[in-house]
Amino acid sequence: MTDAPTPLPRGRILVVDDQHNMRRTTALLLREYDYAVIEAGSGEEALGVLAKEGVDLMLTDLKMTPMDGLTLLKKAREVAPSHLQVIMMTAFGSVDTAVEAMRQGAYDYVQKPFKDGELRARVERALERGRLLAENGLFAKEFIERHGLSALVGGSSAMRELTSRLQRVAQSDATVLVQGESGTGKELVARAVHAHSRRKDKPFVPVNCAAISETLLESELFGHAKGAFTGAVRTRKGLVEEADGGTLFIDEVTETTPAFQSKLLRTLQDGEVRRVGESTAVRVDVRIVAATNRDIELEVREKRFRQDLYYRLNVVTLRVPPLRERLEDVPALAEHFLKRANARGPHPRRLSKAAVDHLMGYGFPGNVRELENLVEQAAALAESEELLPEDFPLRPGAPVNAGGPMGAPPSFLLEGAGSRMPSLAEAVEDAERRAIVQALERHGMDLGRVAEELAVSSTTLWRKMKRLNLRTPGPEQRE
Repeated sequence: MTDAPTPLPRGRILVVDDQHNMRRTTALLLREYDYAVIEAGSGEEALGVLAKEGVDLMLTDLKMTPMDGLTLLKKAREVAPSHLQVIMMTAFGSVDTAVEAMRQGAYDYVQKPFKDGELRARVERALERGRLLAENGLFAKEFIERHGLSALVGGSSAMRELTSRLQRVAQSDATVLVQGESGTGKELVARAVHAHSRRKDKPFVPVNCAAISETLLESELFGHAKGAFTGAVRTRKGLVEEADGGTLFIDEVTETTPAFQSKLLRTLQDGEVRRVGESTAVRVDVRIVAATNRDIELEVREKRFRQDLYYRLNVVTLRVPPLRERLEDVPALAEHFLKRANARGPHPRRLSKAAVDHLMGYGFPGNVRELENLVEQAAALAESEELLPEDFPLRPGAPVNAGGPMGAPPSFLLEGAGSRMPSLAEAVEDAERRAIVQALERHGMDLGRVAEELAVSSTTLWRKMKRLNLRTPGPEQRE
C-alpha cells in the first residue's frame, strides 16, 4: 500500500511586516488554508525573496521602516514576474494611501484588524487574477495551443470560412461582434481572436451579461468607489480595467439595458472608464469582443438595443454556424470530446461507426455543447469500451435539417403564412419557441431544469419566454 500524495500548495504567498507578531499570525492563518507562505521582516528582505523565489502574491504592510509598502511595491515590479499580485495591509486612517497603492499597481488592500474570511476571499481573488495573467502572459504559447484555431474543430466549408476570417481580423485591433446560437462556441471564437492577436500576452477577461443582475453589472464592469452604494466598503477595479492591454469579452451583450449600453458606448468612444461614484476617468487600452445569440439587427429595430452601440460593436462580424449546418464536422468533434473524456476517465472508449451515423442523423438543437455533453455522458456510463447508438439517448423532435429544405417546414409556415420564406429572425424565434415549449412539457414549470437542458441561464430563459410571449411563472413559481 502506497502513501497518498501530498497535495500541492494552492499558491505561494510572501507576507511582509516589520511587526513580528502580526507577520507570524497572518502567516499561520494562510497556512491553515493550504497556502505555501514565506515571511519577510522588511522590504529589503522581501526583495531578496522575490529575486530568488517564485511568488504568486505579496501581502505587505503599508507602514514599515526603513522601506515602506509603496516603495516596496515599486521595487518589486523590477524584480518580480508580471503576474505577481500585491495586497496592502493598512491600519485604520491610512486608506487614502492604500488607494494610491492600487493606482500604482497593487491589486487590493485590507484593513487591520481583518477577519479571517475577509482576508481569505481577497487572497483567493488576487491569486485567481495572477493565474489569469500567468496563463495569458508567461504561458502565451500554451494559451495559443489551448485556445487558438486548433480549438475550433471542424473541416467543413463553414468552419474554414470562419477561421480564415478570424485570422485576418485577429491581427488588427478592430472590435468584433460574434453571432451564433447558444452552444455554438462563441467564447471559443473570442479566445481564438485574442490568442492570435498582438494582445495575446495580456489578459483575456470574459463577462456574461445574462449571468449578472442589472444592479451589479455596471459595478462589475466599471468598478466602484468606496461608499458609492450600500455594501461598497472598498474601492474596486472593474473588469474593463482588469483587461487593460488585453481583450474584454462581453457575452450576451443584448441582455443589457439601454442605460448600461449608453455607459458602454462612452467607454468605447473615449477609451476610458469612470468607476461608479468617482468623477475621475481612468484611461484603458482594451479590445472589445462582444457576442450575442439574438438577431441584434431586430433588437435595434425594436428599440431594445442602441443603434449607435451596434455600429460601434459591429466593426467586424464573425458568425459561428450552428452544428446542424456543418454535420460533416460531427465525427471530428465527437472524437475530440471523447479523447478529452478518455484522458479524465478510468476506461478508454472508442466510437463505433453506427454511433457516429446515429449522431449525424440528429439536428442538435443544443449545438456543439449538446454533442459534448452526449459524448461525456456516454463515456461515463457505457457498459462496453465501444460506444454504440444506444449510449447516446437523443432528444425527440430534433431530426436532421429540421425546418430546412430537406425537413419539415417551420411551424409558422404551416399556420397560415402562405408560401413566403421566413426571415432569419422568424426562423430563430420559431426554433427557440419550439425548443422551450418541448422542454417545458417535459419538466413542467421547473425553469431551473428547463434552463439546464437548454444550456442557458435561468435569467436568459425567463427573458426569452417573455420575448416570445410564452407563459411565464409567477415569482413564487420561479423560486
